[in-house]
Amino acid sequence: MSTANAPTGRGVCRCSGLSAQSRSLERVQELHDAPLAPLTTFRLGGPATRLVTATTDAEVIAAVREADDTGTPLLLIGGGSNLVIGDKGFDGTALHIATRGLSLDGTTLELAAGEIWTDAVARTVEAGLAGVECLAGIPGSAGATPIQNVGAYGQEVSSTITEVTAYDRRSGETVTLTNSDCGFSYRHSRFKAEPERYVVLRVRFELENADGLSAPLRYAETARALGVQPGERVPLTEARDTVLKLRAGKGMVLDPEDHDTWSAGSFFTNPILTDEEFAAFRARVDERLGTGAEPPAFPAGEGRIKTSAAWLIDKAGFTKGYGTGPARISTKHTLALTNRGGATTEDLLALAREVVTGVREAFGVTLVNEPVTVGVSL
Repeated sequence: MSTANAPTGRGVCRCSGLSAQSRSLERVQELHDAPLAPLTTFRLGGPATRLVTATTDAEVIAAVREADDTGTPLLLIGGGSNLVIGDKGFDGTALHIATRGLSLDGTTLELAAGEIWTDAVARTVEAGLAGVECLAGIPGSAGATPIQNVGAYGQEVSSTITEVTAYDRRSGETVTLTNSDCGFSYRHSRFKAEPERYVVLRVRFELENADGLSAPLRYAETARALGVQPGERVPLTEARDTVLKLRAGKGMVLDPEDHDTWSAGSFFTNPILTDEEFAAFRARVDERLGTGAEPPAFPAGEGRIKTSAAWLIDKAGFTKGYGTGPARISTKHTLALTNRGGATTEDLLALAREVVTGVREAFGVTLVNEPVTVGVSL
């Protein structure tokens, strides 16, 4: 949840009052040689030299400043749903952002970075507000949503986020970035592009009051499950409940008893190819699967086409449940790599590398991991 040194974009509003927030960490929970695996949905990774848990923005800022002033490596942890931490752990300070705060003012929603995202979505549906109902069931914290530009089932947070309040480690100030300042694109943002610069503190959304109806459905699978056409609206609760059912069927709703959910959700992003790259990919598909095979293809901007990582993985021979060790592909969805219990991070990475190599050899497409890796890489 942090992001690196680059010029501040135009339109960034600088806010005052930080001196009052910069206070000592005497009351902050601090542990040494602290296990990090329990803070991640993978339940993997070694310990941190030091673990600090912050429950207010002031505590977050103070902990970040202390690390920066002393040159201590800093790892930010929210809900831990998008982290792959190496078996050796993290030699530095891990800062667990556990801030709380949810405010609904008309159609405006403001969330503290540490708010549980699934709970926030439930509150908006209860309030009759549309815009994030198809993002129900996504694990993690609110502060992570703009970093990854979280999206699923036809919705992305970039369509409803109006501004993000963050601590700028470069200037030492709190700044407010507008939607355009955030540089959103598919599973990407300015925060992800500058991973050592910003620490998200609060996120503001503008939702829609559509008299209890959802936003227009933009994902074919959701529309089919609801018995309507894409573009139609349905009652908010029906949209949310249907998405939760679809996600649960793919092992994408956290359940401590279900090892298919001991994952980071989708481990790979859907590849976006140029027209030329897609033509070469199609030729490889024809060669491998025959001329009747039709790979998924979705417009992704001028001269660019998005295809399905799950399809690529499956057609390359990595089917549901693939693997013999403690790290395997989910039995419910080929896009999720899972810890079956007792796995190490190296077990997981070995499986991920096998999948990446197999897809590249089969189709000439290189998959990119979605989770953030700490102390390791593919």
